[in-house]
Amino acid sequence: MRFATKVIHAGQEPDPVTGAIMPPIYMTSTFVQEAPGEAKGYEYTRASNPNFTILEKMLAPLEGAEYATVFSSGLGALTAMITTLSQGDSVVAVDGLYGGTYRLFNSVFNRFGIKFISVDTESLDKLDEILKEHKPKWLFFETPTNPLLSIFDIEALAKIAKHHGVTSIVDNTFASPYCQNPLKLGVDIVWHSTTKYIGGHSDVIGGVVMTNDSSMKQKLDFARKAIGVNPSPFDAWLVTRGVKTLAVRMEQHQRNAMTIAHFLEKHTHVKKVYYPGLESHPNHDIAKKQMRGYSGMVSAEFNLSLDATKKLISSFKIFALAESLGGVESLVSHPATMTHASIPREERIKMGLNDGLVRFSVGIEDVADLLADIEQALKNNAK
Repeated sequence: MRFATKVIHAGQEPDPVTGAIMPPIYMTSTFVQEAPGEAKGYEYTRASNPNFTILEKMLAPLEGAEYATVFSSGLGALTAMITTLSQGDSVVAVDGLYGGTYRLFNSVFNRFGIKFISVDTESLDKLDEILKEHKPKWLFFETPTNPLLSIFDIEALAKIAKHHGVTSIVDNTFASPYCQNPLKLGVDIVWHSTTKYIGGHSDVIGGVVMTNDSSMKQKLDFARKAIGVNPSPFDAWLVTRGVKTLAVRMEQHQRNAMTIAHFLEKHTHVKKVYYPGLESHPNHDIAKKQMRGYSGMVSAEFNLSLDATKKLISSFKIFALAESLGGVESLVSHPATMTHASIPREERIKMGLNDGLVRFSVGIEDVADLLADIEQALKNNAK
């Protein structure tokens, strides 16, 4: 099956009892057992639930994975993964991680002896040396990155990790399974916040980890049960519903994003535009090689002060000023004071997260209305 068919039919069967075309919501905390230890597949929803199973069977094929485990949030999924590590283990992460990921490693798990090492990938030879020196358990990265939309060569990084016996993990949230499939490029584990493009409607929080490693699947299922990072059945059902329109949504997201990126690239008040679909993007060729589309995220650095930038993004009529991304509606955010505020300012500036940087989550509205909204805001505030 091709992708647009998979999102509707993969892992989906009519309800065997009623024939319902959409699965019911199994809103129960516990399940009756026929005898002690003899359950009908489920015992307690913290461990598992039919809605979890349905969603997992639906999501795994979208990434070309054998297994998926769903969680209460993207960070809940990452927390479950980190619990498979031990005190003294280290993780090498490529620069450009989401601020919440940075915070979880540096403000929480480092206190438990998990060492977090952040590196750049200007040189693959340098990365090779770092893995050889530190002998980490994981090589962790996201591509495109948040919010600078940097692109890393997934196949090359996975190959280096494999050479050193290091597990490679990719946060694929920004691309979505529609635009990119890291497992097919040699990566071991793919992680998503299903809150974003997979859910797609800004009405649910969730996360998923996908892999072809059966032992990792068992560890993740155990972690969900042991530390209580399960979604509710209703949350899982909402994501299941949202996935069915993923293909058509992503097509509109990326068409709109490309139009807006070209518009901003030509605007006098814009210093730089970050979008992997632009030929001006420094790693456009890599993006073109490993992505089927370029998603709906666009970032732009404006020639404005911090106060002027805040005023600008507070004056949009259609773009809502809010954190998160990937919903049908367009959002705008200011990384320095919102999504990445947990990163010290000195480090933010070093990473390129300047005060004039603005991140757009381009929705699926009519692009003419979105362009008009940006134009009016710039006309009234960029003086």
